[in-house]
Amino acid sequence: MSYPNLTELAGYFRTVLATKKYILLFAYNGIGKTRLSGDFKTLGQNSNIETREKSPDTLYYNAFTEDLFSWDNDTEGDASRKLNLHESSNFFAGLEDLDMNNKIRSLLHRYADFNFTIYYDTREVIFFRDVLIPSPTEADENAQRLERFDNIKISRGEENIFIWCFFLAIVELAMDKHSSYSWVKYIYIDDPISSLDDNNAIAVACHLAEILKRSDEIKVVISSHHTLFFNVLYNEFKKEKGYNFFLSKDKDTGYYTIRDTGDTPFFHHVALLKELKKASDSGELYTYHFNILRNILEKTASFHGFSNFSRCVWDDPNDPEKIVHTRMVNILSHGNYSLFDLTVIGDENKEHFKKILDNFLENYNFNITEGQ
Repeated sequence: MSYPNLTELAGYFRTVLATKKYILLFAYNGIGKTRLSGDFKTLGQNSNIETREKSPDTLYYNAFTEDLFSWDNDTEGDASRKLNLHESSNFFAGLEDLDMNNKIRSLLHRYADFNFTIYYDTREVIFFRDVLIPSPTEADENAQRLERFDNIKISRGEENIFIWCFFLAIVELAMDKHSSYSWVKYIYIDDPISSLDDNNAIAVACHLAEILKRSDEIKVVISSHHTLFFNVLYNEFKKEKGYNFFLSKDKDTGYYTIRDTGDTPFFHHVALLKELKKASDSGELYTYHFNILRNILEKTASFHGFSNFSRCVWDDPNDPEKIVHTRMVNILSHGNYSLFDLTVIGDENKEHFKKILDNFLENYNFNITEGQ
């Protein structure tokens, strides 16, 4: 299906969500995911002619959400650094009555070791960190004490995690039908993990799916260019009612095209193969990479009518390594949850992985060099 602009595509998404629970969208950077989320939000705004106020129906997370937070680094005194909250946004509705400090803190400590305090009257956030400092005594030379460092400037990655957890706390309130967020009918999330490594990408996706499953009433759109993040959400939502789309743009006509990936999203597998090749070449391999590789082998075997994924492991059935490699894939991709096992694999297993992947790419000749 093709659309001349993102506004019409956003309108189609709203039509789909009248009967479906979620839309999961994969698109490469530069296609227009952020603009699409903005158009989706705008379509749901109702303007009051008298007050000229706009009443929204979409709680969204994208690049604009991050702009609701701005730093005051106290450039003169260099001592009182704080993060300011935008004063008029509905995103911060009723903060004083919601105990947001504790709600956000319980989420933040899943991912980070710093702490914070929100001052509701001034709409400021102050960050601090408790650090164990060596404090030897006569009785114990290894003694330590806890020292608090106030008014710290957190890193950009930590800032993104904080804002994400702020958003998640609001999502939980919306899911629980809190009066401050009763206006939320849709949640639109666009690329929340641009600064996260694979470890946190998996954790964020799994945790997000867990929260979003709490309510069937609020409909959800999630867009991402991150293949691992998409993969986890795809696996989490595959039993739910929704659509998985691949979004692309025709450079000649300017039209936007979405393709329903069905049960075997081909673009997803090609994108994952690119990630696997990158991980294999760098040597940064974890056990969950075997899980992803096995998933691709199984889908390829099914497409070609093979009864077992081992037929795709090695082209020569007489090669004794085929048995070894098949067993390696079986052992290191055990169970549905091996995707969340972040154990680094040993050098010998890395060599097995590289041989399996390289031969698979040679035999089936996937093009993983194209940007789209």
